[in-house]
Amino acid sequence: MSFLRRRVLGDSSNEPSREATPEHGDELRLVPVAKLKALKELPLKSRKRRNGFIFGLGGLFGILVAAFFAKQNDVISFNALSDLNLDSLIDVLPAGVIKEAKDLTENERNAVNYDSFSVGLHLQSQGISALHPVIMIPGVISTGLESWGTDVKSRQYFRKRLWGSWSMMRALVMDKASWKRHIMLDKITGLDPPGIKLRAAQGFDAADFFVTGYWIWSKILENLATIGYDPTNAFTAAYDWRLSYSNLEVRDQYFTRLKSHIETALKVSGQKAVLVSHSMGSQVLFYFFHWVEAERHGGGGSGWVDAHVDSWINISGCMLGALKGLPAVLSGEMKDTAQLNAFAVYGLEKFLSREERAELFRAMPGISSMLPKGGNAVWGNRTWAPDDRPDQKVSYGTFINFKESNSTQSPRNLTMDESLDYLFDNSDTWYKEQVLSNYSHGIAHTRAEVEANEHDPKKWTNPLETRLPRAPNLKIYCFYGINKTTERSYFYREDRDPASKLNVTIDTSLMMGSVDHGVIPGEGDGTVPLLSNGYMCAKGWRIKRYNPSGVKIKIHEMPHEPDRFSPRGGPNTGDHVDILGRSSLNDLILRISGGEGGQVEENILSDIRRYADRVKVFDDVDDDDDGFGV
Repeated sequence: MSFLRRRVLGDSSNEPSREATPEHGDELRLVPVAKLKALKELPLKSRKRRNGFIFGLGGLFGILVAAFFAKQNDVISFNALSDLNLDSLIDVLPAGVIKEAKDLTENERNAVNYDSFSVGLHLQSQGISALHPVIMIPGVISTGLESWGTDVKSRQYFRKRLWGSWSMMRALVMDKASWKRHIMLDKITGLDPPGIKLRAAQGFDAADFFVTGYWIWSKILENLATIGYDPTNAFTAAYDWRLSYSNLEVRDQYFTRLKSHIETALKVSGQKAVLVSHSMGSQVLFYFFHWVEAERHGGGGSGWVDAHVDSWINISGCMLGALKGLPAVLSGEMKDTAQLNAFAVYGLEKFLSREERAELFRAMPGISSMLPKGGNAVWGNRTWAPDDRPDQKVSYGTFINFKESNSTQSPRNLTMDESLDYLFDNSDTWYKEQVLSNYSHGIAHTRAEVEANEHDPKKWTNPLETRLPRAPNLKIYCFYGINKTTERSYFYREDRDPASKLNVTIDTSLMMGSVDHGVIPGEGDGTVPLLSNGYMCAKGWRIKRYNPSGVKIKIHEMPHEPDRFSPRGGPNTGDHVDILGRSSLNDLILRISGGEGGQVEENILSDIRRYADRVKVFDDVDDDDDGFGV
């Protein structure tokens, strides 16, 4: 969820996939099987030569780095190297090294150079074509933000993206202070600072690529186009993810525009819409379901969702929050930064310190919508958590842990409820007020509480305090990745840096058992833990007060089985972001959009049902969990 995100590649599983894909898509792979087999059967000699090439290349890189630092100390004169170019370097390298480089490049190109439209073409051959209008709601940070300010300090950025393009990188490097002024919202109002005007980019370009070459929604768009979708029946509902959800409507009239687009799509096509959300976008859509039917807001009435929405495809939806969001705003850290090597940490701290990062995240109230929900009932207490495993030595129940607890800054190990209190007690007043006035993190234990919360907008992002719409014809599909290590809790220590205003920092020196640089790993999709992705779909929305109309829900888990040569994991990835390019996910989206959602089968491979049963959220006394919604 952060632009500091670091891709960690794992080896492909030696076991065959256990995933049950739809019957018509069993043989579908974006990478030809023959090519993958050939790649896996590379002779040992070739592998050794490849490793030798990498070693040699690393050595060359090391020499250049050493030369760079030598330059800083005036040890070497670089005048003689002023005319050095790549061609001259290649001329002096051994022919064998050059050949190995070409072979390695060709092997990797064979693994990832697939036909991006193959999923759509496969389904097109089966007679599936565009039926329902499709509206996509992107996740956090995946929507580009462009400047529309015309003040002197903003003119250089006019209509340039300060988030989600190389213009962002250039602005960040060349004038960090100016970039920060533009990207941070006003700390009191949560809106644009005076003289600054950033707005979400619109259209498919808003979220197809983060930066050139790093795709997000582009593969889904390519496959949708193959079965007949275009801008007349598909739409990307991009939004400014920095804003609190209430301010999305106040400043941009986002929910009014989304409502209008869905209504127009039904009027033009005669078909109800399929809404496809990813990550934070699922929370935004859940909020919209309440807003659109509320009398003093969207005014659509209690039957609006049922009349206008056919299906909700919930991809990697962090319905109970993303745990990494809490350390991000507490200390400007997360697994992505904690596990960097010392050289990278030094560079990052010099360029954008932990204190700066924490301030940046706090000044984006939308990000804090993903603080964990459900408290100790969901995430555990001092001795226990629902997703603890039998072989575990440290329970997940204490979210923030201190190896040394001997001061007010590191009082004792903290549960989730205590961790949130600790965050607010150690934050500026403006941040605490922004969060608590816009979001809620508790649990409604009775039907009366749930119904009362339908009139309180700050509860609308929390599925444990509000209900699904009364839409008996609505269908919900929960698709998310599993089997990828995901941060679950942390070890902290006091921040002893006298120049820092932060009280604590992740104890990155701690390596103990499964604890990696102070991060305790758990189950999930690499970004969002399994409980957040799966609890509401597996159990929460089977409780009647949260789903009074018995909306039908299907879960299809997708194991993370990355391909060796693909930097983004290939067609069988379960990574939180890269799953948008997964072949089976694209297959299922197209089937549902084409009116064949009945072909989607449940596929539960994790222990989510067992974990969900252990969560301390129960039915009302007068409610029976009769299994509706399955």
